[in-house]
Amino acid sequence: MTPSDHAISTEQAPKPVGLYPHARKVGNLLFLSGVGPRKAGSTEIPGVELDAQGNISRYDIAAQCHSVFQNVRTILEASNATWMDLIDVTVFLTNMDDDFAIYNKIYAEYFSENQPCRTTVEINKLPTPIAIELKCIATINEDF
Repeated sequence: MTPSDHAISTEQAPKPVGLYPHARKVGNLLFLSGVGPRKAGSTEIPGVELDAQGNISRYDIAAQCHSVFQNVRTILEASNATWMDLIDVTVFLTNMDDDFAIYNKIYAEYFSENQPCRTTVEINKLPTPIAIELKCIATINEDF
């Protein structure tokens, strides 16, 4: 790693499910690892009910959207960046047909002032029982 390249982790965000940091600063760019809606310090996923086998029996995409956006904000703040510094967002949904309209409405509320580039894709599964995950890139203060 060079002096302008370093990993960033924070206990205020959910613990990663693998060996990776919450974010990595390279030059004036900040790359966030995939961020889901889990609550920090627990395995609780807002809006998700699991059956006895740990499979999703019911979920609320709106609750997950609000939670994942808050987790992104938390990681940005721990990295000396803000919501307004986001320049690119990739969104992974597990059910585009049922969830896109709700997610898109909530996304528009959070991104009314800052409109980064965005890609939304449907995938069949995420590593934990969640319905949404974000991968983000932001600009960051060089002095951090």
